[in-house]
Amino acid sequence: MLPAGTPAHRRGPVVERLTDWSLRHRAAAILGWLALVALAWAAGTFVPGTDARSSPAGDAGTGQAVLDRQHTREPFWENVLVQPLSQAATTDLVTTLTTSGAAAGIRSPLDDPAQVSADGRSGLVTFRLTGDGTEIRAHLATATAAVEAVSARHPDVRLAQAGDLSVAGAVDQSIKEDIGRSETRSLPITVLILLIVFGSLVAAAVPVLLAGTTVFATFGLLSLVDNWTPVNSATSAMTLLIGMAVGVDYSLFFLRRVREERGHGVEASIRIAARTSGHVIVVSGLTVVLSVTGLLFTGLDNLRGLTVSTALVVGLAVLAALTVLPATLSLLGSRIDRGRLPWLGRRRTRSRFWATVAGVVTRRPVLWSGLATALLVLLTLPASGMRLQDPAPTESLPRSIPVIDAAARVQEAFPGVTMPAHVVLWNTRGGPVDTPAVRRVIGELTAEVPHPAVVVPVDQALVVRIPLGGTGNDETASRTLTALRETLLPRTAGRVDGLGYAVAGRTAEAHDFTAQVLARTPWTAGFILLFAFVLLLGVFRSVAVPVVSILLNLLSAGAAYGVLTLVFQDGFLAPLLGFTPYGGVLGWLPMFLFVLLFGLSTDYHVFILSRIRERRRPGVPARQAIVEGTATSSGVVTSAALIMTGVFSIFLSLAAIEYKMLGLGMAFAVLLDATIVRGVLLPAALALFGDRLWRPDAVANLNGRSKMFHLS
Repeated sequence: MLPAGTPAHRRGPVVERLTDWSLRHRAAAILGWLALVALAWAAGTFVPGTDARSSPAGDAGTGQAVLDRQHTREPFWENVLVQPLSQAATTDLVTTLTTSGAAAGIRSPLDDPAQVSADGRSGLVTFRLTGDGTEIRAHLATATAAVEAVSARHPDVRLAQAGDLSVAGAVDQSIKEDIGRSETRSLPITVLILLIVFGSLVAAAVPVLLAGTTVFATFGLLSLVDNWTPVNSATSAMTLLIGMAVGVDYSLFFLRRVREERGHGVEASIRIAARTSGHVIVVSGLTVVLSVTGLLFTGLDNLRGLTVSTALVVGLAVLAALTVLPATLSLLGSRIDRGRLPWLGRRRTRSRFWATVAGVVTRRPVLWSGLATALLVLLTLPASGMRLQDPAPTESLPRSIPVIDAAARVQEAFPGVTMPAHVVLWNTRGGPVDTPAVRRVIGELTAEVPHPAVVVPVDQALVVRIPLGGTGNDETASRTLTALRETLLPRTAGRVDGLGYAVAGRTAEAHDFTAQVLARTPWTAGFILLFAFVLLLGVFRSVAVPVVSILLNLLSAGAAYGVLTLVFQDGFLAPLLGFTPYGGVLGWLPMFLFVLLFGLSTDYHVFILSRIRERRRPGVPARQAIVEGTATSSGVVTSAALIMTGVFSIFLSLAAIEYKMLGLGMAFAVLLDATIVRGVLLPAALALFGDRLWRPDAVANLNGRSKMFHLS
């Protein structure tokens, strides 16, 4: 306790003290935030460093680590499909590639029958790109130009090029374009929804500017983080959307409460908002950050980068909402409503619609909780048949991309060629591995695989490239990979003393990544469930509240899983959403959705429960408090959910099927959570408990003033 006479601005929880300081030092708060953003950008731009490389999981990681220790890198291989098979076109292609200086190790149907497809209609010319480092891209361009020149001389023959570097380049280019589209499309959607909510250009601009500067600062800091933790393009896209979503949400919660309390005066209304919505924002941000921290239990590098990026962007969003936002609102005063649009943003503090819904469901809570639960369980049912499988590039991206179309055609004629397994062999005692005994073992191994293999020396290691069949990531490829690891390699390479072996490559990496995610999921889920229970117990001082909250979150996640399975695995709505189903769901997506949804849905949950508890404090009966608390909070929650749904729905317009899955899963789950779950099932469930839910000490700790948040 502080001694008597302590100034008001030095008493109370840290949230209120922080906001009070911002009100008394408006210029310092605003300029300090802008300086932080500028400093983060400058640090990320001008501080030198090298990008951290991610290490694959499992056996694939072991093989890749061996290759990373070599002084030279594994060469890139390209494939050119000749269809229909033409001796003249093939001869011209081999000659042109040889004289280009960009290709070596050329294999063609002219000298290798294995390079002819099973139906005899197609031929395959394979070659490795010469050079190293910066030369590789130039040599790829030279080889591609040579293929195009030959194609022009033989217009009746299709020459389709797809290989290691050309496919990777197409994927990288598609990701860059997708990120660019998400950036340009997220802002108009967010602004439009905010204009509808606030009906004022200025009021709509404030949350967007705060969220935008938050994301900008985060990207600057991520450039520094990338020196130690891998941050890939998918992480950057997620950071953008999560940052815009939570940044706007937090501003919306705060600004709507200020509007609700404006009868008390500008600064008094801001202080009330800090005491109420400010605490909810802190709890929400803490929940999201700690939920995402559960991803660290996977031990996977890429998810560690995503954890760090989410913690940064959410932490900065909370800081902005409690400092620069109050200072900005105080500075603007009544001018926050400048640029009003007619018929929009009416100053209602109570939603008639949600008041009516809450009134109906609380009168018959057993019926409505049963109906809502049945609906969610029904949506969850398709998830029982979910099959976790990462898409191959030909399944991820549309065939309108020329290289992807070429890769698909190569796959159809020569299954597995574009995504071979990389069997890495090395001497565990040091020294050379290319010995007669090892060559005999390789001969035995390649004789047992159904597709032709290529042996590639890489300094002190050997890489045997073995096509796995199928599409590279399907059940056929998975069975071949398992047989290779569990049967063929132990029976061949395992007989040579001192010979280490591991299977790397894209198929093996995806397989091992998914396997490790599944193995660590119980730890991740257990951590999140325990954390959510302890947090909500500490905030609301009621065992029933966290139990109900966790059950509702599990129902939301289950419904999202069911819809993902129905749409992407079974192909429901595939033509409408513009993708071709490949019979699976992205391996890491269910766990990631569980983690992120638990954090974001708790955001809405705490906000609604806090408003209900406010009504209970003066002694309002439980049912009336539920109806009034829902009426004053669900409108804000719905607006916030619409913004988040709109932002995540942008992913549905992107090219990669992985982004479409993530976008649909998040958008559907958030919208469902803010309507059926929080608007119907939550009031009904609370009504079932009645007055027993709210213990006297829980009500007395109103507005988050429990010891865990009273940090004076």
